[in-house]
Amino acid sequence: MSNVDFSVLCEQAKAYAGFEPQDELILVQEASRLQPHFSAITDAFYAELQTIPEALPFLEGRVDTLKTTHTAWLSKVFTGPYDADFAAYMHHVGVVHVQVKLPEKFMTSGIGLISKHLIPLLPEIYANDVGKIGQVLKALNAATSFCLLIMLESYRGHELERFMEVTGISRVLYNNLAAAYRSHHGHAA
Repeated sequence: MSNVDFSVLCEQAKAYAGFEPQDELILVQEASRLQPHFSAITDAFYAELQTIPEALPFLEGRVDTLKTTHTAWLSKVFTGPYDADFAAYMHHVGVVHVQVKLPEKFMTSGIGLISKHLIPLLPEIYANDVGKIGQVLKALNAATSFCLLIMLESYRGHELERFMEVTGISRVLYNNLAAAYRSHHGHAA
């Protein structure tokens, strides 16, 4: 999981997620209205995770600590700044999940669970500004997709490191093989 250029990763993830500057602005502007709900969202998130038998070994004896960490993570998602340091933080979150051997599907489904528990609150939060709901939904979807793309990069990096370790291929050789493949198949390097 070495040699990650977080500036490049950040910009690529923003492009792939459709996370635009106006989304960033909306999230930062609305963070104070959403922040009071983060604990309830986190509680619902972990209550639901505890109903999934496969998730239980990852939660056992740690739910309170995980809730604190999750609430802080959720706050970071809504406050940015969404730069290389943010990408490094999200990548580290992914690395931690890799280290505890959390299946990748839990990262993806976790983003869905956050949306599941946050989206129904929006009509209540924005009862007097219904037009804001669409803006917040778009920004929320783009931001969580952006975060997920970065966190999942940790899994890809880990798998690559394991592959190189098992095969004995050096990073230089791997990079040369990958460049040759891209060149042969007409992909940009």
